[in-house]
Order: sequence, then C-alpha cells, then structure tokens
Amino acid sequence: MELPVTAELRRAVPADVPGLVDLIHDLAEYEKASDECTVTAAQLDTALFGPAAKVFAHVVAEGDALVGCAIWFLNFSTWDGVHGIYLEDLYVKPETRGKGYGKALLAALAKEAVDNGYSRLSWAVLTWNKPSIDFYESLGAAVQDEWVGYRLTGSALDTLAKEA
Repeated sequence: MELPVTAELRRAVPADVPGLVDLIHDLAEYEKASDECTVTAAQLDTALFGPAAKVFAHVVAEGDALVGCAIWFLNFSTWDGVHGIYLEDLYVKPETRGKGYGKALLAALAKEAVDNGYSRLSWAVLTWNKPSIDFYESLGAAVQDEWVGYRLTGSALDTLAKEA
C-alpha cells in the first residue's frame, strides 16, 4: 500500500515505546476512558520487547513522530486449528487521518496473517464509533453481532481466582 513519501510503516522498535504510550493514552481519551488507562513505558517495553514478549506492534511514523499504531497479539482458533491475530488497538492521530494510515496498518496485519498461515484478523469496536465501523465495513470486515463480549476485572476477577 502506497503511503505519503513522508511516512513510514514498520514494526515497532524499542525506541518507539514512549510514542506508543502517548498514542495509547490518546486512544483512551478518544474512547472516553482516559481514567482507565494506566499503561507505563516500562510495562509496554516488557510486553513488546521483553524476554517473554507476546505482544507486537506496527507503527506509522512521519519523520520522528509516531502518528499511528496497531498493537496486536496472537489468538488461536480451535475450530481452524491455527492462530489468528487479535488487534487490541488501532489508532491514527486525528490530524493525520485520511492519508491511508489506518488501512495500511490493517493491510500489514492482514499480510502478517496470510504470510504465517493464520486464519483470521479480529478486533472489537465501540458501538458508538460510527466512523470506525463504517471504515471497517468498507474493507469487507463482518460484524460479529451474534457474540457478546465479557470481561472479568478488579474484585470480580479476584473473587473468582480465590475459588481456584
């Protein structure tokens, strides 16, 4: 996918961690949940580049500044018997939207999946985020409306863990 000559799409490197943390906090603010975002550079560095790294990232840089990212990890389909990619965060700074960065990041992940024999690329989007929903559907993504997401956190997670 062709990007503006001033932009570069690549895998994240350790020097990108501070910029990635900033993008994650920007995304949390956009999603009206900035008070829930507590990630630190040290945590993200360990997750992406530590000895047991299980998280991956692609970035779009304009010069020295990160303007977009896709942060992802592998999941597994028991039905297909192979891995897939779960896109945890896709974010492009508002002032750089419309340049094809979001599509380029998704295309890079689709290529990663195809090249490695993974069967799917999946993610979640907030129901009120109509611009993103329209964008994803324009790419051929199918809504999974028969599924309801669940999450255990905080005291509910602690309470259930005590039963183990």
